[in-house]
Amino acid sequence: MIKITNLIFLILMTTAAISQVPKKSELVHINGKKIYYEAYGEGSPLILLHGYTQSSISWKPYVKDFENEYEVYIIDLTGHGQSEPFKEELSIKSVAHDLDALIQYLQLEKVKAIGFSFGGDVLYQLALINPPLVTSMITIGAVGTWSIKDFPDYLQAFTFENRNNFPWLQTLHKGDEQIIGMMEQFKNYTVRLSDLDLQTIKPEVLIMVGDNDEGMDFIEVFRAKKNLPKSDLWVLPNVAHGAHEGETREEFIIKANAFLSKF
Repeated sequence: MIKITNLIFLILMTTAAISQVPKKSELVHINGKKIYYEAYGEGSPLILLHGYTQSSISWKPYVKDFENEYEVYIIDLTGHGQSEPFKEELSIKSVAHDLDALIQYLQLEKVKAIGFSFGGDVLYQLALINPPLVTSMITIGAVGTWSIKDFPDYLQAFTFENRNNFPWLQTLHKGDEQIIGMMEQFKNYTVRLSDLDLQTIKPEVLIMVGDNDEGMDFIEVFRAKKNLPKSDLWVLPNVAHGAHEGETREEFIIKANAFLSKF
């Protein structure tokens, strides 16, 4: 899920040099793939998931905002960052299965989670795959239903030949093979939750979306809010896809900590 012009600004804002050192980092063999994660802080587990073509690096500036209360895990989702390049056709459900396997490897029985865009779509699938696992979650610019077929201009712009227009790619990923894989698989980004799927999701959900997010269908936003059993909707005025970034960052941190601390 990408709004090209806004995402360029978002990534440039989040890829400044970060001095934090994880207490643990590991490249784990999961489901025949290699998945990378880092862990920080102490407390109950909190997982932070990045958007498509991002990596765990995009969440590093936020670790300090959560690590005093939580054991924070930032993860390079399948095909991204230091994880292995895509080996098969993109499936959001498959990425969620890989994430679930990693969480089982880490022996985490219950987690809280925040997912931006692609990461949010993965979280909804995770909540369906392993219902008892996620106790509460925040999704930013994601409601579990999205298709690249509705945004052909995104697909036309986002190609390997145009990679210089997306300067974060070389910073967040380990090489051209990975970048080519993400760009080629973008055409397969399609995921849909039925009303019944939404109604069976158990975690408390905070849906966070900017009202200027051109990549979001607000019919889907309101359908998700209507059908999720336990959810709040936070629409930020005059805000685009990266609703947790820029001028709204501090408000996001305050509200996210308050929401997560309730459960």
